[in-house]
Amino acid sequence: MGTIGDIFGFLAAPLYYAISGVMLLWHELFTLLGLDENGGLGWALSIIGLTLVIRAALIPLFVRQIKASRNMQLIQPKVRELQKKYGHDRERLAQETMKLYKDSGTNPFASCLPILLQMPIFFTLFSLLNNASKEVGRGFLTDERARNFGESELFGRIPIADSFWGSGIWREGGGDAAVMVLALFLVLAMTATTFFTQRQLMSKNMPADALSGPYAQQQKLLLYVLPVAFGLGGVAFPIGVLLYWTTSNLWTMGQQFYVIRNNPAPGTPAAKAKEERDRAKALKRGEVVAEVEAPVVEERRPARREQPQRQPRAARKKAAPAKGGNARNQTQKNQKKGGGS
Repeated sequence: MGTIGDIFGFLAAPLYYAISGVMLLWHELFTLLGLDENGGLGWALSIIGLTLVIRAALIPLFVRQIKASRNMQLIQPKVRELQKKYGHDRERLAQETMKLYKDSGTNPFASCLPILLQMPIFFTLFSLLNNASKEVGRGFLTDERARNFGESELFGRIPIADSFWGSGIWREGGGDAAVMVLALFLVLAMTATTFFTQRQLMSKNMPADALSGPYAQQQKLLLYVLPVAFGLGGVAFPIGVLLYWTTSNLWTMGQQFYVIRNNPAPGTPAAKAKEERDRAKALKRGEVVAEVEAPVVEERRPARREQPQRQPRAARKKAAPAKGGNARNQTQKNQKKGGGS
């Protein structure tokens, strides 16, 4: 165990300096603003400041995570087609699936990058707090500053380095109810924010055809497994670590809400909601939303022949001899002209 600890300490040395350095900078800032140098509030706010710095640095990876998740959603119909076609040949199915990922520019592991990169930071902060409670400094934290950090208390009575399990009433000599209440509140907050962050992604930014299949089942499994895992492990985390993870989850919720609202995946409830908002804004600005209408084609009818007016029978009889006489007179004139010539 000592060898493993030494290896971890060697690999985590740069993280010890980075994390302790950022925390001390925030602590100095809050001290200049008038907070007690030895108080727990200044150190708690320093942990929150550390979280904001880390999450801001991870924004490019978060963008990659969103794109990867979106691509995974959009190619699910094609994945199901491959499963139907090559379901009998697992090796061929794996090859064709990886080819599909490559052609679509999708990395199935990119969605895990932010949380995977935060785990070393998480454990390093855990180690810093654990060592600080023993008055052992790491990184830029000297033994004196570590003792100050480990002994700092929130609300004048809750050590920031204590945990729900460490202060339980089952411990020898009893426990501290105030520590247990605050730690339990933060464990529940961490669990709830983990659940709602995943739920937000599934309910708002996943198309209907992506809610079935292996990927959807994996997402549903994570929806319940991750909060339970964090909830069970959270009872052993120091209050400072719970502050870090809860703040990180709140950042993720806000960041994800912004992305889903302004750049949703096509064919999702969030995309429909954005279209409605854009249409409402256009109407509010007085812009006319043009709707495509089919051109009106005038039906052309054939021209109607004018029918002659119907005359009374007596008028027709009267006109008939006149027309006949005129015809005979004209014939006689033509005959005379022919004879004379």
